[in-house]
Amino acid sequence: MKTIRIGTIPFGKASTLALIAGPCVIESRRGCLALAGKLASLAAEEKIPLVFKASFDKANRSSVKSYRGPGMAEGLDILAEVKATFGLPLLTDIHLPEQAATVASVVDILQIPAFLCRQTDLLVAAGETGAVVNVKKGQFLAPWDMQQVVAKVESTGNRKILLTERGNTFGYNNLVADMRSLPLMQALGYPVIFDATHSVQKPGGGGDYTAGDGHLAPALARAAVAMGCNGVFIETHLNPAKALSDKENAIPFRAMRSLWRQLKGIHELVTA
Repeated sequence: MKTIRIGTIPFGKASTLALIAGPCVIESRRGCLALAGKLASLAAEEKIPLVFKASFDKANRSSVKSYRGPGMAEGLDILAEVKATFGLPLLTDIHLPEQAATVASVVDILQIPAFLCRQTDLLVAAGETGAVVNVKKGQFLAPWDMQQVVAKVESTGNRKILLTERGNTFGYNNLVADMRSLPLMQALGYPVIFDATHSVQKPGGGGDYTAGDGHLAPALARAAVAMGCNGVFIETHLNPAKALSDKENAIPFRAMRSLWRQLKGIHELVTA
């Protein structure tokens, strides 16, 4: 498996369990910086290899009335301030090929949303930036189908790739996380991240919003680390009940320290 380095973080190195964490969407400059500051402090205290994640646009919300974010220009300004203030590597989503180069000038990891993981033009544009590309496996794909997704990014000469498992469609308005997909995707040669909070979503389960079973996310995160994933993706919020996106799935920030200690302990056991 390749080791993909983001700053000082070696994704894929056996001794490293990385954490990608932050809010689902940028709700405000003040709120984003406040959460980033708390995560940065936690990372320093617990020695967490941390990448800060926040989206400037949630283009696949259930309803046209749902909050999407501040947009690319304002969102990138806020993310740049997070990096300048706290020194954290950054990850954010892109949805269109023409966004790739601009976003890559600010963030360290371009993320391809699950619903867009087969969009050839988007994957190629992301790869051509030379940035690290994190592709979320579509809810409709088998893990081995990601080989073709990887090949599209590799066609640009870019081999700085991460793959993320985030659950598979299981009937209507439900997902199931198949932990077998973690080693199966690792066999493609790249580090694999487990997205704990999106894996417990119930897409459209709230009628005009995505519901979910956020209380199960910590258990799935522990299971994924036990299966040997290379990192965990967790959406967190200071007050999930008031979050403007994914409020039923985000893990409260106050629970993050305890959860990280559990994940780190499991990782140390399985890599001993």
